[in-house]
Amino acid sequence: MHSFDVVIVGAGAAGLFCAGVAGQLGLKVLVLDHSEKVAEKIRISGGGRSNFTNTDVSAANFLSENPRFAKSALSRYTPADFTGLVKKHGIAFHEKHKGQLFCDRSAEDLIAMLLAECAAGGVERWQPCAVQAIRFSDTSPHANADATGTHASGTRAYEVDCDRGTVQCPCVVIATGGLSIPKIGATDFGYRIAKQFDLPLITPRPALVPLTFDEVAWAPFAELSGLSLPVDIATGNKKNSMSFREDLLFTHRGLSGPGVLQISSYWAQGTPIRLNLTPTVDVAQHLAQAKSSSRKRIANELAGMVPSRLADTWVAQGQAWGHDWQRPVNEASGKALGALADRLSRWELTPTGTEGYRKAEVTAGGVDTRALSSQTMESRQPGLFFIGEVMDVTGWLGGYNFQWAWSSAYACARGLAAQLKGL
Repeated sequence: MHSFDVVIVGAGAAGLFCAGVAGQLGLKVLVLDHSEKVAEKIRISGGGRSNFTNTDVSAANFLSENPRFAKSALSRYTPADFTGLVKKHGIAFHEKHKGQLFCDRSAEDLIAMLLAECAAGGVERWQPCAVQAIRFSDTSPHANADATGTHASGTRAYEVDCDRGTVQCPCVVIATGGLSIPKIGATDFGYRIAKQFDLPLITPRPALVPLTFDEVAWAPFAELSGLSLPVDIATGNKKNSMSFREDLLFTHRGLSGPGVLQISSYWAQGTPIRLNLTPTVDVAQHLAQAKSSSRKRIANELAGMVPSRLADTWVAQGQAWGHDWQRPVNEASGKALGALADRLSRWELTPTGTEGYRKAEVTAGGVDTRALSSQTMESRQPGLFFIGEVMDVTGWLGGYNFQWAWSSAYACARGLAAQLKGL
């Protein structure tokens, strides 16, 4: 039987980073993953350049049923800490929209950095190597009294059955991610382990995902597929509303783009989203002025404020909405122009669903953080830790989810070292 201080299941961003830190703190670490490749989400993110963090991160950038949970880990390992490590490895990076940081060359540089950190900590990695079962045995005489799980060597142990045999260890870290992007190996393994040890789950669902609409109702707008424009997008009622100003992308089946991905994490099935397609223009005022000074067709006037394809589609759709917008602007009634401006700035529509885990960038929900320590990521099951996306902590689009991977992994590694080495 093999023996390690820690077995980390999952060779993604959180798992590799936790392994490297824990190894360099003196722990004997084994990483297991059923996939042959490491860190595929890093590899494909940011167009292959990996949006690895954001310069401005706080707990407010994350969704969770336990919203204060993320504060501790985020404050103890910050974007500045991680970018310091990136600089140490000589990886060039740049800042894009709203504080997003990307590698200059390739996401492969970031993966190489994580593997180098693991090597520096003497981390052993078995891949591909699937885990069949995890068992816990407790022969400590004070097992019932010591709920925090302080480990005495040989008294508390996990046995991990995998393709290469059985591994014994006092601590197991689950870093297996969520259900998003199954083609790169996503599974429900982490949720199954949580259930095995009676830890509660917040129902997982796709997040940062395109929204879809009824095929017939969407037909007039499907022709706009590929069109992008900046919008204000919102959902929810007054008590729990959320809004973003980001780009919107029309697709054959519905809406995508950064704004839609952001709002999708807050959208609830059966509820509408609200769009302002002209967030920086007062369309009503512009059309009122044009009515007294222009003979252009309404579509041509609109084309000065929104993309011409959208202007044409919007005006053509007027009849279905009970308005005649197919005429020169000076011949239109003030009421009709007001209705046009109002619909452009307050377009309310209800998605029928999402594109699902296939196109979701992350999974919302997961292991309920109320069963975890915000300081160490250890669960109420002694010696069992959860980090990264498998937990009910979901970041905005823009590098926030990778920062959570780094922060939760670091907190976990420090917690492991304190528990096993007294550091």
